[in-house]
Amino acid sequence: MHKLLPSIFLFLILALPFSVFAHEGEDHSHDESASELDGGNGWRLVRKVELGTSGKFVNLVLIDHAVYTDKTIYSAVINRLCSPSDQFCRIRFWSEERFIPETAALSVEQNKQLRADYLVNKVAGMHHLRWSCTVDPDKTHCF
Repeated sequence: MHKLLPSIFLFLILALPFSVFAHEGEDHSHDESASELDGGNGWRLVRKVELGTSGKFVNLVLIDHAVYTDKTIYSAVINRLCSPSDQFCRIRFWSEERFIPETAALSVEQNKQLRADYLVNKVAGMHHLRWSCTVDPDKTHCF
C-alpha cells in the first residue's frame, strides 16, 4: 500500500482541472457581480466625463475587443446606463482602453478608434446610435 501512495497522489494532482490554477495570481478586487453598475458581460464603464460645465455627462465604455462587432452588447450597455426617462444620455464606445479619453474632447486618433456613439437629447430632439464602419460596414450609416 505504501508503494501506491505516491502514484495515487500524482494521479490526484494531475487529475485536478486546470481551471483550479488558471486564475492564480490574478487580481480579483474587481468582481463584476460586486460592481454591476460599472459593467456587464463584454463591457465596462471606464469613466464618466462632464461636457464642459453643463452638468451633462458622457459615459465612456470599453467593449471587449473580441466581441466589439456584436451589437447586442451595445444594446445591453444602453439599457443599463440610460433610462427611458433621461432627458440626456450619451455613451461612447471603444474596444481598446488606451484610446478612451480623460475628457469629453476627443483627439483625432481617439475619434478614429471610436466604435459607436449613442446620444439622447430630448430637449434638442436628438436620438441616434451611430456605428463605426468596423462594427457596421454599411456605408450609408457608419462613420
